[in-house]
Amino acid sequence: MKGTVHYEVKKFCAILTIDNPPVNPLSSGVRQGLFDLIERAQQDEQIGTIIITGAGNSFIAGADISEFSGKMEGAPLPAVLNRMESSTKPIIAAINGSALGGGLETALCCDYRICNQQALFGLPEVKLGLLPGAGGTQRLPRLIGAEAALDIMLSARHVKPSEALTLGIIDAVAEDDLMEAAFAFAEDLKNREYPLRKIRDLSEHQQQDKNKPGIFDAARRLAEKTARGQRAPGWIIECVEAAVNIDDFDKGIAKEAENFFKCFKSSQRKALIHVFFNERNAAKIPDIPKETPRRDIKKAAVIGAGTMGGGIAMCFANAGIEVTLLDADQEGLDKGLAKIQKNYELSLAKGKLKQSSYEQRLSLIKSSLDYQELADADVIIEAVFENLALKKKIFEQLDSVAKSGAILATNTSALNIDEIAQVTSRPEDVIGMHFFSPANVMPLLEVVRGAETAKGVIATAMSLGKKLKKVSVLAGNCPGFIGNRMLFKYMEQASQLLLEGALPQDIDGALQEFGMAMGPFAMHDLVGLDLGWRERKKSGQSRDIDKVADALCEAERFGQKNGRGFYRYDENSRQPIPDDIVTSTIEKVASELGIERRSISSDEIVQRCIYALINEGAKILEESIAIRSSDIDIIYIYGYGFPAYRGGPMFYGDKVGAKQLIEDFTALEEQTGQTWEAANLIKQLAEQDGSLTKWQRTSV
Repeated sequence: MKGTVHYEVKKFCAILTIDNPPVNPLSSGVRQGLFDLIERAQQDEQIGTIIITGAGNSFIAGADISEFSGKMEGAPLPAVLNRMESSTKPIIAAINGSALGGGLETALCCDYRICNQQALFGLPEVKLGLLPGAGGTQRLPRLIGAEAALDIMLSARHVKPSEALTLGIIDAVAEDDLMEAAFAFAEDLKNREYPLRKIRDLSEHQQQDKNKPGIFDAARRLAEKTARGQRAPGWIIECVEAAVNIDDFDKGIAKEAENFFKCFKSSQRKALIHVFFNERNAAKIPDIPKETPRRDIKKAAVIGAGTMGGGIAMCFANAGIEVTLLDADQEGLDKGLAKIQKNYELSLAKGKLKQSSYEQRLSLIKSSLDYQELADADVIIEAVFENLALKKKIFEQLDSVAKSGAILATNTSALNIDEIAQVTSRPEDVIGMHFFSPANVMPLLEVVRGAETAKGVIATAMSLGKKLKKVSVLAGNCPGFIGNRMLFKYMEQASQLLLEGALPQDIDGALQEFGMAMGPFAMHDLVGLDLGWRERKKSGQSRDIDKVADALCEAERFGQKNGRGFYRYDENSRQPIPDDIVTSTIEKVASELGIERRSISSDEIVQRCIYALINEGAKILEESIAIRSSDIDIIYIYGYGFPAYRGGPMFYGDKVGAKQLIEDFTALEEQTGQTWEAANLIKQLAEQDGSLTKWQRTSV
């Protein structure tokens, strides 16, 4: 069994130390050790108090998720907690770090809780499509009240010691040595003749919460807004309602067990655990060992003070890295700096930023109009608009001023990294670092390796992304890389559906109901219709599926920026409002193209758009643009609003199955007259009964 618990006697206390590095999860050996040693301490006459703590810097960071898919060994956690709760000797949890999930549930079965300054508390199971299944939904509301307990469980946030003390989760915070404080606490208990304090018997908050029925309605409204489509939040709310309304604690526990089983069997739980593990796997690059030397990044520079460049500069300042923001003219620079200051002021006003942090971050952002002032930067990120000639010109300038060893990065979302690199004398130092807008908010960083990019540069960019608090995923070089290359196919289907009979609100509504954060046409309005339109006019290339957007732009409908696009927008509002003018424009374009419009179901809309993502994703895997299919899922969840509870497009494709995908592609060809040729990888997997989710290359 994995993990162990050490037993030591000091004074009149039995000290049980959980030892399961690095974070002490509740693996089989830990559960069995607690079960056995609690009983041993019960039988030991010299023991008056039991203290449970963790080895290293963690108390218990939660369950061992790796055990979920196999046969469970060791004592079940509910049996361990029942043994603790039935102890006739007081148990003190000396919480020396993370007490998350099952770790907090274990602490709640102790009579008293004391922690150090590094402790963190939380019940984040909802992020895995689960609920606290070891009494957390019943004990925490009894201890701190239903409203505070629901906030902690539904947000999955971490609670620091000061708040935990205020809420009543803990009884004391150690100022110095935690164990010495725990012994002193035990001495005090001894003088009070071992008072036991079992949370299951508390009823003060329970009685108060019975008179607050609005708590649960408010929680449901919040869950609908922040976790649309997810089932676990609703089941958590049901459990907390039981904790308030059912006086029999054991019946409440039975309700929790019933709902936990629903969560465990849910496809959403499997999808979210897939995301949980593979977010970490994205950092593993087969041909770049962990020991690959990284370059020191102490100073950064960003070229372009627009929305994207300003957001990237904020990322560096937020991470404590000095950054110089450069623009072509003072007006652009001033606008960019003003936007940055406004963003920080909003965070300050909302209490998300302290005054000292506000001042520090602004002080880290310098400005310049002179490329020579970038000479000491360790990394320089170009973030101007998507024009290859302009980007090449900038990189020629950077090559002449940047110091040896500086990383030269482009924030391009689709252009050829190698073409940009070739205008420099050091293509090995050039890399793509594609941030997503707004860069200071969106969590994804798509790192793009060029043909000659040095391994140390790749390793540094991935590590830098982590320091900037981004989820970093490596992509190979091709038009659109991973995310936008797939998005092009998704948008093609959406645009084709528009011509065939659906309206923007039909398409956006169906895909949002599927779980997408935003529909394709609302997204188009947000980005700006005019960007693609101007590029098409310049190149003289416009496809039939672009003609509706072109017609809207000719009518000066550019999206949210001027309040009219595929939708109209009231002043100071981003709420899309369907517009009859758009409907007539679509009908006119379709008629001119000889397309007879028809009624299109939500199911067809979702199938065609999501299948376009899956099929293009499979082609990206074939070409080794992505290392593994889960990298595509992570990109789409963190960068494009794909619902995490569906696991990402490739995980979803696996759920459909390669054979079924091919059958559905054939049916779509017959129905639409379009070519739906399955990627070779999907054909191969269909023949071998293989899995998209398990597919990966050994290198990019």
